Amino acid sequence: MRFGKVHKLGSVILAEVQFTDTFEIKKRPAVVLFEEFGNIVVAGITSNTEMEGIPLSKKEGAVKDSIIKLNYIFTISEKMIKKELFSLSIEKKKFLVSELIKRLTIS
Repeated sequence: MRFGKVHKLGSVILAEVQFTDTFEIKKRPAVVLFEEFGNIVVAGITSNTEMEGIPLSKKEGAVKDSIIKLNYIFTISEKMIKKELFSLSIEKKKFLVSELIKRLTIS
């Protein structure tokens, strides 16, 4: 039996994230890719619009124009999520999934 909130594909969250190059933990936005057995797989979001990834605009709900970084995917626990900010549109979710599939496809 599960008591916590289920986080779904396209939910944009604010989470405590440990950076790979330091021991520092900061609150950062991320988008949920999937959740399974209490582990939540997310892609990081950056406000550095020069980086490669999927654009995310203020019109879509972001605090500022941002990029979903598909090269920065990691797993977090429920306890690391501070709050859910908004959800991506159906069209943006479909685009996100298609971009992930492109990167996972063996050519």
